[in-house]
Amino acid sequence: MGITRRTFLKASAITGVAVAGIKAKEPVLKAFAENKNTKAESNGKWVASTCQGCTSWCPVQVYVEDNRATKIRGNVNSKANHGNICPRPHLAIQQMYDPDRIKVPLKRTNPKKGRNEDPKFVPISWDEALDTIAEKLMELRKNHETHKFALLRGRYTEVTEVIYKAFPSIFGSPNGISHSSICAEAEKFGAYYTEAMWDYRDYDLAETRYIILWGADPIASNRQVPHAINMWGHVMDNAKLAAIDPRLSATAAKADEWLPVIPGEDGALATAMAHVILREGMWSREFVGDFIDGVNHFVPGQIVDEALFVENLTNGVVKWWNLELKDRTPEWAAERSGIPAEQISRVAKEFATAAPRVISWLSPGTAMQIRGGYSAMAAHALNGLVGSVQNVGGTLGKTKIPANKTPDYKAYQDEIAEHGYHEKKIDRVGTLEYPALKDGKSGGGVVTNAVADSILNEDPYELKMAIGYWNNWVFSCTGAERWEKAMEKLPFFAHITTNPAEMTQYADIVLPAAFHLFERWGVLYNKYNKHGYLTIQQPVVKPLWDVKIDETEVMWLLAEKLAEKGFRNLLDYYTNEFEDPETGKKPTTPEEFALYVVKFYSQPVWDPTFEKKGDQLKGWNELLEKGVWNSEPVKYKDKWEDFGTKTKKFEFYSETLKEALEKHAEKHEVTVDKVMEVTKYLARGERAFVPHYEEPFRHGDEKEFPLIFSEHRSRLNREGRSANTTWYQEFKDSDPGDEKWDDVLKINPIDAKKYGVKNGDKVKVSSAFGSIKVKVKEWEGVRPGTAVKCYGQGHWAYGRTASLDYQKKMPRGGNNNELHPSDFERLSAATARHGGLTRIKIEKI
Repeated sequence: MGITRRTFLKASAITGVAVAGIKAKEPVLKAFAENKNTKAESNGKWVASTCQGCTSWCPVQVYVEDNRATKIRGNVNSKANHGNICPRPHLAIQQMYDPDRIKVPLKRTNPKKGRNEDPKFVPISWDEALDTIAEKLMELRKNHETHKFALLRGRYTEVTEVIYKAFPSIFGSPNGISHSSICAEAEKFGAYYTEAMWDYRDYDLAETRYIILWGADPIASNRQVPHAINMWGHVMDNAKLAAIDPRLSATAAKADEWLPVIPGEDGALATAMAHVILREGMWSREFVGDFIDGVNHFVPGQIVDEALFVENLTNGVVKWWNLELKDRTPEWAAERSGIPAEQISRVAKEFATAAPRVISWLSPGTAMQIRGGYSAMAAHALNGLVGSVQNVGGTLGKTKIPANKTPDYKAYQDEIAEHGYHEKKIDRVGTLEYPALKDGKSGGGVVTNAVADSILNEDPYELKMAIGYWNNWVFSCTGAERWEKAMEKLPFFAHITTNPAEMTQYADIVLPAAFHLFERWGVLYNKYNKHGYLTIQQPVVKPLWDVKIDETEVMWLLAEKLAEKGFRNLLDYYTNEFEDPETGKKPTTPEEFALYVVKFYSQPVWDPTFEKKGDQLKGWNELLEKGVWNSEPVKYKDKWEDFGTKTKKFEFYSETLKEALEKHAEKHEVTVDKVMEVTKYLARGERAFVPHYEEPFRHGDEKEFPLIFSEHRSRLNREGRSANTTWYQEFKDSDPGDEKWDDVLKINPIDAKKYGVKNGDKVKVSSAFGSIKVKVKEWEGVRPGTAVKCYGQGHWAYGRTASLDYQKKMPRGGNNNELHPSDFERLSAATARHGGLTRIKIEKI
């Protein structure tokens, strides 16, 4: 029977029963049972798992009663989150039992694709769904076009390589495309090209005495939220806080200093603060070094002789001063940033006075703008200037997590696969325009958002097929309309998903995914609160619907289908390389494969025969019971002897970046200056190798679009996927300035009066690239001249709660990505979305 969009939700529930069947004992789906005044003993238990509502990946425990997940708490065995959680995991229960979830495999019957086209999905079996996908893959192999397939990865666990790398590589495609560059790669750029750490940082909150927050909102929406919430009272009692943000965030509201910067001008503040610290002689002598004669020669406007200064653990502080800092006075920065010179100077001095127990806390807000890479470097360089890097009360780095490496798959690549694997990548990574200098390598990263353009322009070739999982780039990528057009053009797309997301509407085959926290096997690694940790995901309840684990079970079933059709290399790899570490048994079913893969990767922490620095577990069952392995506390100054940079030191003049840029330039037979020009940067010559100020690049003419648009994240966004829960909508006003069950554009009352709008007015918000309709919220917590809106609303799919009217595709509010153009911080390949990327105008409806 045909299923129209109008009847999709209802039919999905019915077919979930029809196709999957009803198990003997299913959970009652009433959230609150009627109180009969009877006292029955509970038969429930706490089971360990992991939340993936953000990149903290917190160890949690789920209370399970009659195969029903009813409550979530922090894992008491975790040293990272103190056994606590933030609001996000609680929303996972509603996500798990969301009636709008995809419950069975679906097939598209309407060949036309588009936002206004009904897919006319019909339910099919897993066998038919996977057979269809396998047949399409085999067509590509037959035509020697394996490279015209792409695996599009959204959020993932640490077993991801069995699907993200092994599958495309063995099949014969270079196109494993991850979501990472739409997340925070430019933030990592700042730390890598100063101290060689391409990763998020940990912070010593227990010992810190001063924190500068560069757009970060640690108690609400940054990483390590449970840890920050737990520690913030202690931090406020013992440290001062300076929040740099055009919006009065939850953290800024509790700060000692609020610096409502003009979006995109963070680099001006960071370089001016560095200027003050050097001018006032407040740098760390232990870490940085000193002048031979003991006299401070850092005089504003004057060049300093490099021979006068002897550096200890840093490289190029005098070059940095000469090339950039000597003229970056607080007065200069005040004109650009909108922050008074006196406040800039005061924050810099108080920060340096409290050093080394200080943190310059970098976030995507500073970095994910077209010229944000150097702002990220400048903000992080402050940590080096005062010696807080890897130091007590300061910033902390990586903690090594014992884990098995993915088995080599090259032996399973045949001639067709070898040829396809070495074709150009669809995202054009490593081209002159997209250096993507992850880990110092030209093309080391991924240019996620460029894939839409590649599909539309067939550059470097036509993409004929893709499989996506745990992603919704039609909604979550800037320049969203491009993705709609690209997905219309893509000949075949299979989507593995929990909900009928915007991207799902363009799918030919839809596969229902197991929910990450409750229904799947997985393993994750992370670090904070001075501890690294490995945390487990396990099926805490039996799936209610006919769902499979995306990274493992789906891939095993697909490998079996490919083997049936004559290509068994993938199945052989999975069978031969992922035996049970305890028994040596090879997997024979998707369920066994999912279990063995997790046991394989996590073996070094639970197997007593492996040497490890941290918890000593007795075996696999103890890991399942405890749910988490904790490392020993990180050691202070552990990288001071060798940071891993080209000079082995903390680099203000980055020889590491210089080498990466020169190699990229040489690869394309151009100069570094040409690379800077193509990537939209203004610096020329040696300034390209030091943290420096770059004028923000904004889209839209100021006369037509007078307001600078800025966005932020909600403390209730579970990776942007919780908008279809009633709790998200009911408690949306927990985000300062926002309203429950609504989507508002927050503007200062000064601007409201200027543009003739008032609280609650419905307005059309337009940029040079698109428009949305939302309500105005007059709020003093927004810098005049800017308009601020939370990301997360505006779904026209995903379900009946996320949308205002799912049947009519009417969004609840607007998607910020319909205003944002598609643009990049090209050196890191990060999608630009912050720093006032675009200007807007508002018109009362």
